[in-house]
Amino acid sequence: MRRSLIGLAYALGLPLILIAIWWIASLGATSIFVPKPVPLVSQFFEVWIGDRLLTDVLPSLGRFLAGTAIAIVLGVLIGLGVGLSRALRAFTEPVFEFFRAIPPPVLIPVFALVIGIGDDMRIAVIAFGAIWPVILNTIEGVRAADDVQTETSRSYGIHGLGRVRYQVLPSAAPQILAGVRQSLPIGIILMVISEMLYASSGLGFSIIQLQRSFAVPQMWSGILLLGLLGYAVSLLFKLVERRVLRWYHGLKELQNAS
Repeated sequence: MRRSLIGLAYALGLPLILIAIWWIASLGATSIFVPKPVPLVSQFFEVWIGDRLLTDVLPSLGRFLAGTAIAIVLGVLIGLGVGLSRALRAFTEPVFEFFRAIPPPVLIPVFALVIGIGDDMRIAVIAFGAIWPVILNTIEGVRAADDVQTETSRSYGIHGLGRVRYQVLPSAAPQILAGVRQSLPIGIILMVISEMLYASSGLGFSIIQLQRSFAVPQMWSGILLLGLLGYAVSLLFKLVERRVLRWYHGLKELQNAS
């Protein structure tokens, strides 16, 4: 109980300090471009807890989830295939490095011309941008598989999919999840940018429309919502990661204790 309270205090300490500084600094502000904590919270509930929740927030979340899910599944599959084959790794590395270096927002107009300006384009943009951390981390995780474990698997006749399932994937899981962690904020960023450019609904579309109509407090409330969504996604990922890598964290605790 005490450890939980200390952890909660550490988690909330800095945000509360920053909010207090923000509140004090904005006491005498008269500009509409400077948001104040209390009015901002009021605008947040007024703008987003209602019709916009169904017309903007949930569609954006659906696109984000679809794009990142595609990126994670394809990234792990491609990373496993490339990581297990030295020849395939040498063959694909230049192409991977080329596409990884291209900022995904630059390709949004290209995706719009090729795919159209519907949800398929926005999901494809998210998947394309979020897939590279997963691919590259999966490749590195597979390459770093323990040689002793590999020889033991061969000794027991574990080959093919059995070896991938019982030796390669568990060994590479920490690195794979590190790539997934990096892909999540990329997915959120691309979700917003794609909606700002080509959309008639969604968080990005609403924020840019509020900005263009000089509804500045409402615009700030949308930015606040994006931050809260990113934080919620991070917390959810931590819960999943701790459950999936329970054995890994337990092993690290034993090593630290010894």
